[in-house]
Amino acid sequence: MLKRRLIPVLYLMDGQMVRSETFSWHQAIGNPMIHVERLVEWDVDELIVLDISRNAPIYDVGRIDTRRGGAVDLMDFVSKIAADCNIPLTFGGRIRTLDGIRAIIQNGADKITLNSALVETPDLVSRAAHTFGSQAIVASADYRITDGGARVFTHHGTRDTGRDPVTWAHWVAEMGAGEILLTAIDRDGTARGYDLETIDRVGSAVEIPVIACGGAGHQSHFARVLAETAASAVAAGNIFHFTENAYPRAKTYLRRQREDIR
Repeated sequence: MLKRRLIPVLYLMDGQMVRSETFSWHQAIGNPMIHVERLVEWDVDELIVLDISRNAPIYDVGRIDTRRGGAVDLMDFVSKIAADCNIPLTFGGRIRTLDGIRAIIQNGADKITLNSALVETPDLVSRAAHTFGSQAIVASADYRITDGGARVFTHHGTRDTGRDPVTWAHWVAEMGAGEILLTAIDRDGTARGYDLETIDRVGSAVEIPVIACGGAGHQSHFARVLAETAASAVAAGNIFHFTENAYPRAKTYLRRQREDIR
């Protein structure tokens, strides 16, 4: 039986972990290392960390009650996360070159995710997949619902690619991506549930795993994704910052309902 996953996502902006809402509002919630350590203690299935900084990122977050202290730059940050992680780690954000991918992986990440680079350097996925293996390359598909239907956007949700998420998914799969992170921009941080229709369309269209993200507000939202769509995994960010919805509780909730949970 193929086990399906529940994956926390941490958003990093200017050296701080933030809560995100519709890609346009962000609230700083503290030292990223503290949040990473907490998730590792919870024994999560995997961890996705996305740097959504608009400008040159700052990683000097100081030594605030953590075993390893803060980080001084991106590679230091990745290596410190990886040092504590005994779980698959995916890192994304501001990755534009094959050398950038190599550096992230050499510093301990198991996978990288690409978004804006997919349109800026379309052959980067195929070159990266050839070099590091498809299993290490996650293609990000951030989308909005417009008058013409669902459309994929890049560059922090500001540039319309003109492509439907299904078309995008076929494209990145053909280029060699091993997984797709599908995020509904309009539902990000809203806690009103996942866009089940689009998730199922994309998950049913490609053979590679699709991770659904955007809209979690209750444990039942995870259950609906797994029950009603072809997604291989469900991911969330903001919800896990609240004690009543902590990751271990969500995992227990899902295991009571399903047998295919990792």
